[in-house]
Amino acid sequence: MNPADVAQSALPLTSSDLSLLALFLLAHWIVKTVMVGLLAASIWVWAIVIDKTILYTRTRRAMEHFENAFWSGQSLEELYRTLSARPTHSTAALFVAGMREWKRSFESQARSFAGLQMRIEKVMDVTIAREIERLERRLLVLATVGSAGPFIGLFGTVWGIMTSFQSIAASKNTSLAVVAPGIAEALFATAIGLVAAIPATIFYNKFVSEVNKQAQRLEGFADEFSAILSRQIDERG
Repeated sequence: MNPADVAQSALPLTSSDLSLLALFLLAHWIVKTVMVGLLAASIWVWAIVIDKTILYTRTRRAMEHFENAFWSGQSLEELYRTLSARPTHSTAALFVAGMREWKRSFESQARSFAGLQMRIEKVMDVTIAREIERLERRLLVLATVGSAGPFIGLFGTVWGIMTSFQSIAASKNTSLAVVAPGIAEALFATAIGLVAAIPATIFYNKFVSEVNKQAQRLEGFADEFSAILSRQIDERG
């Protein structure tokens, strides 16, 4: 866009023309690209927020339901048969992994159980790592949008300011009618960047805290379950 075109597009605008739609339609194509990209990122952020909120709520409820069943005095064999018949997650997956390794060792009629405790702990560690990876999936998108969103919006701001200066130079006029469109366009790009970045940062911190809490809960159950199996190994040894 040359200076003459910039001035021509800027001059007809009045204060009543500075609506959000008008600012977008009259913006330079680079600024339009920035705005569309930030809007798409904002929609993606909220989609992840909704998905993760549902996921963490379901996982927390599943943990509570399983722990209630586990500590209710129900037979571990019966609980294992119930859970191993369908896909499990979180604490139930941890229990199934430990019990599966336990049953494999006894079904193979192994004479020595010296390494069984270590194998059970290793299997449960791998299960915990997989569960944490499942809970953390796509959180990197929130971190990226939260950190990069303001800078992308700032790029649109800088370009809008440059457009304003070009309008002033082409029209040789410093009136508000010439300067306002570029300034408003610049601020609009910054606002969209903040709209995308602020929720992404807030929910990223919230979700990381939630993942840490659930990871600690998994590790705590793994220690307790490992102690139970260790006592049974000592009794059978």
